[in-house]
Amino acid sequence: MKVYNMESSQGNKVPNQFIIEHKGKEYFQSYNSLIAVKEGDKITLDEYYWNYSRTTSKYRNEFLNELTDDTRKKIKDGIYKLANLNK
Repeated sequence: MKVYNMESSQGNKVPNQFIIEHKGKEYFQSYNSLIAVKEGDKITLDEYYWNYSRTTSKYRNEFLNELTDDTRKKIKDGIYKLANLNK
């Protein structure tokens, strides 16, 4: 398992924003909540926290390499799944 802080546009470590790599999956955690999981082409977002705050959204966008409107469309189109990642 590998855990590291996300980086700001200036290259500084961002507190409370983490990428976790484990067994072929990549996780985005904001503070104490899992926000998203990538497994190959499959993306699962937490049904409650995926769009929780500006900060969460900013770094989720960076993790997914897209804007919030793109994420919303992919959820609506069934490309991204929503689940309780924090049970």
